[in-house]
Amino acid sequence: MGGDVGGEEEPVLPPWVTLVRRPEHPVEAAVEADARDAAQRYGHYVIRGPLFGLAVQTPDDGPGWRILQSITSGDAQSVRDSLLSVLWFRAKDEADDVAQRRELLAAVGRLETEKVDALTAVGVRYRVVRADEFVRLDAGRPEAPRPTDPEPAEADWGTQRHGPPLDEGFVIDPALPVTPMEAAERFAMGDLHYAAQRYPPDVRADSAEALHTHPGVVLLPPAFGILQRTEDGWAPVTGPQSTPQEARKQLHFLLDWLWPRMPALGGAHPDDYAPAAAALRKEPRSHSYELLGRQFLVTRIGRVVRIGDAGPEGPRPSDIDATDPMESPHPPMSDDGTVHYD
Repeated sequence: MGGDVGGEEEPVLPPWVTLVRRPEHPVEAAVEADARDAAQRYGHYVIRGPLFGLAVQTPDDGPGWRILQSITSGDAQSVRDSLLSVLWFRAKDEADDVAQRRELLAAVGRLETEKVDALTAVGVRYRVVRADEFVRLDAGRPEAPRPTDPEPAEADWGTQRHGPPLDEGFVIDPALPVTPMEAAERFAMGDLHYAAQRYPPDVRADSAEALHTHPGVVLLPPAFGILQRTEDGWAPVTGPQSTPQEARKQLHFLLDWLWPRMPALGGAHPDDYAPAAAALRKEPRSHSYELLGRQFLVTRIGRVVRIGDAGPEGPRPSDIDATDPMESPHPPMSDDGTVHYD
């Protein structure tokens, strides 16, 4: 019979409650074992700053928020600009009638002039989501990819093919059961905040407040990037990628194409880049490279989203935008869907 006996609804769990389940198959058990080994080895972590992406919640999604744009952007305004385009194309291609198109274009108009982090249009909720990026450390050395992290059967160095999109299909929902090691990591990340004096006072204050307004956390899928050894530690060379090989490809692109054309960025003689790119290709499964007299490391990157009663956290007042809202790059559209290119 139906599950609505007595008309009672299932209780909504507070965002700080985590449900734990056992690994469901051998591959997941191997991933769990890798996570346990990493937790024992990498006992420290460092926050690298905020990242932003776009999530949606439809009537079919339940309480979860499905990631629409990977949480990899360094500022929230670029995500708002992407949302503007998402809504414009929905108005052009998906609106069923004039009323829906007007509602979508009204939202586009708001995004042209306002820093809108959450809105609802035609029954779909959109939100700019904030995550904190962190790296685990062992004696000051960042964590490398784990044995169970995805690698292609053959290394591809071309720029035409790309690996799976980061965060594709991931649902931010703290009520979904997780494995014991992910539950333990959630617990460890629960008090992650910016406390060091090197951070501005408003950043520290917003971070401390978020512990109370958004007490829950959800870990995003692991990302991978290239770090370079510096006098002060490790500095990022590439942004987050979906696989270790995609991170290597980003470094290869810099060595093979960008830095030879813009030597000031790479800091080496133009003739040195081709041999460095060739050396990288010869070691397609390595995580550490000595190139151009420098050390580059393929690094496993963690990202954590804070969760409150109303869902995932959005941008904080102290987060810095690189740009202001801009006029839509798309041509005007009439209520009937006609696009005016003139």
